[in-house]
Amino acid sequence: MNATPVVSIVDDDEGVRFALSNLVQSLGWQTRVYESAENFLASGDVADTACLISDIRMSGMSGLEMHKLLVAQGDAPPTIFISAYPTPSVQEKIEENGALVLLKKPYSAAEIKHWLSVALKSP
Repeated sequence: MNATPVVSIVDDDEGVRFALSNLVQSLGWQTRVYESAENFLASGDVADTACLISDIRMSGMSGLEMHKLLVAQGDAPPTIFISAYPTPSVQEKIEENGALVLLKKPYSAAEIKHWLSVALKSP
């Protein structure tokens, strides 16, 4: 088992996946990236995920649907949602499902660092 926490990133935008993965790695955590919720769920990596960062809107299953499924299965890691289109109803659903936060794109590196520290309980 690896001592460095794994942050799984799920976003259908390759540029976002690449940039976010580089940022998270620069902060000292491992990353795994997935282009869809379905790919993440089928990967077998859910149990190894210390924190999940997911877009809300994706083709196929949405980030909210994926998180709701993980919660129902008892497998939901601490989750940070990102979206270019945050709405009060989306915020409400995120809070109901127990996710940590919804960050609006573009988010800052400091916001990601803060919420990863909260999720991974690190200083």
